[in-house]
Amino acid sequence: MTIVRPAETGMPEAVARASGVINKGGIVAYPTETFYGLGVKFDDSETLGKLYGIKHRSQDKALPLIIGDKRFLEIIALFVTNSAEKLIEKFWPGPLTILLSAKPHISEFITAKTGKIAVRVPGESFALHLARSLGFPITATSANISGMPPADNAGDVSRYFGDVVDLIVDCGKTPGGKPSTIVDASEEKIRILREGAVPKEEIFACF
Repeated sequence: MTIVRPAETGMPEAVARASGVINKGGIVAYPTETFYGLGVKFDDSETLGKLYGIKHRSQDKALPLIIGDKRFLEIIALFVTNSAEKLIEKFWPGPLTILLSAKPHISEFITAKTGKIAVRVPGESFALHLARSLGFPITATSANISGMPPADNAGDVSRYFGDVVDLIVDCGKTPGGKPSTIVDASEEKIRILREGAVPKEEIFACF
């Protein structure tokens, strides 16, 4: 396991190293605007399976994704509803995760057999720089063992996973706070599945 600190290497070098590990089928722990997340390539079934294993995550729980720009939705989403477009315009980049119908080839590790993907463009953070450097989605599941508190620093990530994570990007302590709000916009009538950093009143104000 390698640790890279953008404060020492510079952001471009840290992003390049993290994207290189992901491209080679590795697992990267990186800071988001809330907690640390674990990133792997969205269509790397072997590494996705490993990710479930190290987190002790039930396979009936889907893996959320991040992308660097909404145009990358065409890789994973069957279509984007008008409701989703309104939410994207208002809240991305930011802590709003949107559920959309998945394209047929998307791994069941990502959809948990729901036929849906959960995706967002993250707010200002290393996660956003990393996602923008890649031409495909990556996972953004929290960097913790299932049932344990989410990690808000690189030390906690290391204690949870040790050498099974290939690279940790250490940007110090993350802000923590509420997780992203999750909205199912796979149909025109939206459903709020989890109220988090974006209040439900702001969601409904878009319509």
